[in-house]
Amino acid sequence: MKAAVVRRYGGPEVVDVVEVPRPQARRGEVLVRVHAAAVTSGDARIRAARFPGGFAVPSRLLLGLRGPRQAVLGTALSGVVEAVGDAVTSFAVGDAVCAMNAPQMGGHAEYVAVDARRLVNVPPGVSHDDAAGVLFGGATAMHFLLTKGHLGAGMTVLVNGASGAVGTSAVQLARQHGAVVTGVCSAANRSLVADLGASEVIDYRVTPLTELTGRYDLVLDTVGNLDLRSGRRLLTDRGILLLASASLGQVLRARGNVVAGLAAARRKDLALLLQQVAEGSLRVIHDQTFSLADIRAAHSRVDSGRKVGNVVVRP
Repeated sequence: MKAAVVRRYGGPEVVDVVEVPRPQARRGEVLVRVHAAAVTSGDARIRAARFPGGFAVPSRLLLGLRGPRQAVLGTALSGVVEAVGDAVTSFAVGDAVCAMNAPQMGGHAEYVAVDARRLVNVPPGVSHDDAAGVLFGGATAMHFLLTKGHLGAGMTVLVNGASGAVGTSAVQLARQHGAVVTGVCSAANRSLVADLGASEVIDYRVTPLTELTGRYDLVLDTVGNLDLRSGRRLLTDRGILLLASASLGQVLRARGNVVAGLAAARRKDLALLLQQVAEGSLRVIHDQTFSLADIRAAHSRVDSGRKVGNVVVRP
């Protein structure tokens, strides 16, 4: 089968599409024929060894010193069941499924073996592009806003990076729950963010985060350019600062009204996101879609920092 392989850390040019052995579904696993997989900021970060401040050494020890041990990246994927391993009873050949397959990844390939406990059925009417696209950003937004931020009606929410994969989901989820949303993005994406539910959209080039005068119950930073002091200054008395892209120092100092760390991707949350997509209450925003052969271009687009929503490859 064809797979996008990363043998050493570096720019998009280190990603090679090559023939590799097709995986087998072992006990408890399902072999998925991948129809779509997201190329996320996390994938690009691993490929480039571009880790948040303080995480370089522990990340290399965990992921690989000179290149990722899991050479085929791609956590968020959607496809069709090709085969099931022993003891798998909840899925059958032909089922449309999707998964957040961390830490094994492997979605940037024609086939991937996934632990059946990570799989979620794709509802009728939801495309594989949308299923793969909603998982990373949607799960991250849900984790920080709902699980950690206890989002509720009437709250004021600031989303920094409102036009990205996490941000586009966060704006919609916050609005769904009755919050008043302010989005921070570039002027080019103002209309999109407003359409998704932001009552106010701030152009960060005109008004930097350090010059904002508003106060918010929840501040979600999806970009990683908001320090603790500046973030806390934006909070109401009951406010919570949510750092979805935090340095090691921020993680270690996160306490009280600051939350930082990895986002959980619970199956029940993924199923809820997919149901909302099926019902039309949650839009999945796509930037560009690439073939697997053009995955270097997909990584370049993510590296540009200008993508809007999700970048997807179709193996």
